[in-house]
Amino acid sequence: MNTRRLLLSALLAVSLAGCGGPRAFTRGTYEDPNTIEMLGDRFNENDLQLIAKKMAESLASAPRFAQPPQGAPLPIVLVGKLRNSTSEHIDMRSLADKIQTALAQTGRFALVDQAARQDIAEEYEYQQSGYVNPNAAKAPGQQASVDFLMTGDLASIIQEVGRDKLVYYKMTAKLNDVRTGTLAWTDEKQIRKKFEKQGVSW
Repeated sequence: MNTRRLLLSALLAVSLAGCGGPRAFTRGTYEDPNTIEMLGDRFNENDLQLIAKKMAESLASAPRFAQPPQGAPLPIVLVGKLRNSTSEHIDMRSLADKIQTALAQTGRFALVDQAARQDIAEEYEYQQSGYVNPNAAKAPGQQASVDFLMTGDLASIIQEVGRDKLVYYKMTAKLNDVRTGTLAWTDEKQIRKKFEKQGVSW
């Protein structure tokens, strides 16, 4: 009897070791980054792309910017701080960069990169250090002045009942006129996803 139990225990141990042993992703293929796939219930790259596309298209088609006066310079926009009000860790810098890229691709705006400002300031210092030809050196005081500052807030609501889970995101973006402090434009993008809890098989 003991021998039979020992044999069964050994077989069970081998079986569990086969199921729970170390695994690695060893083969992969390139995928279209625009393909929508939901492998989990967290904020993902598809949500980021949907938000950026909506904000850029909405702003470019707003009455104030849809038909700029003939010969007028492009409005200069700075994509500023985007706040994460969700319970998830979300790379808001990547979201801001995605929105900035989408705005640039419309051809309706000139963009100032907030992240590059410190690098530019350091470059001014270097060019004024004597290492650069004084006649060709760039100096502070000639940068373009930002006309509009974009800010935003990403919020979420999660509902979980039984086997069902609903995840709702709402991104609200605002464009502020830097000269007057007034709100020149605002819009929001809503994303609602439903998930069903399923058992995981080995």
